[in-house]
Amino acid sequence: MSSTTAATGAEGRVRKDPEGAGRTDDVPPRPGGNGLRKDRLARHNLAGWLFSTPFLAVFLTFMAFPIIATLLMSFTDFGLRNVTDPLSAQFVGLDNYTKLFQDEKFVRALLNTLYFVVLGVPLTIGSGLVTAVLLNSGIDRFRTFFRVGFYAPVVTAIVAVAVIWRFVLDPSEGLIAGVGHQLGFSTPDFLGSETLAMPSLIVMAVWRNMGTAMVLFLAGLQAIPTEVREAARIDGANAFQELRKITVPLLRPTMLYVAVMTTIGFLNVFEEPFVMTQGGPNEATMTLSLDMYREGFDFFHMGYASAMAYVLFVIVLAVTSLQLRLLKDKTS
Repeated sequence: MSSTTAATGAEGRVRKDPEGAGRTDDVPPRPGGNGLRKDRLARHNLAGWLFSTPFLAVFLTFMAFPIIATLLMSFTDFGLRNVTDPLSAQFVGLDNYTKLFQDEKFVRALLNTLYFVVLGVPLTIGSGLVTAVLLNSGIDRFRTFFRVGFYAPVVTAIVAVAVIWRFVLDPSEGLIAGVGHQLGFSTPDFLGSETLAMPSLIVMAVWRNMGTAMVLFLAGLQAIPTEVREAARIDGANAFQELRKITVPLLRPTMLYVAVMTTIGFLNVFEEPFVMTQGGPNEATMTLSLDMYREGFDFFHMGYASAMAYVLFVIVLAVTSLQLRLLKDKTS
């Protein structure tokens, strides 16, 4: 039986003759897989860019261009007189940024915003976590009903929410005032008091946003292996120890996401004070976003308002980076 010699790679490949004898011909090697893979990858990349083109067009037109234009505008005195001729705006350098921290209204809006965040974010995270734990373990029959009920405020229009809360907080005909009248005590003017106006808005914001935190925490709780909980119970851990030693540590990635997204939303708070109090009383509920809106669209100080927007952007970036640094080390 004749033997067949196989030569592979660059030296050729075996070709059999009609008699069955094998011989090695100097046949050029077939193109390797690297070229095919590169062509396939190029086609996949082209398809990806084609599918992304609509989003990129919208992003460049309605987001990237305004972002760049706002940055350039923040270094000018752009105002109402420059609307018809934008190039007539004068370059003022960093004057808008230096004036910000000399503006008492801006400083107060900054402090009000930080107060809103420092008090509102922990309350939102805590209430969302507690609600998620209760719905995940303590309620079986009406779990879906309660989930929908707690999440409903998230998808409800802010105007409808504001109308409901204005009725609830109304000092003369509101729900709280009616209950207080029946019990024999008077209720304060929540939205008309400089002391109570901002806490009232915080309570409203927590009630409206805790549904998002609840849904995210529920997803994280359902991802925790049941074996871990059962092992802790066998070792004698009570409900509080299980929550502190098992649930919270394993929920840190979810908690990081909830904390970052809630903080970003609360730093940009606008709808609540705009609809409920218009920044009053006596600017007690004035926030950075509301102050920026007024400077830009009420007083037409577009350059000054643009500088406010970028200061707010830097604050959001700094706070988010700090949260990622503090919580990411514990999740890695």
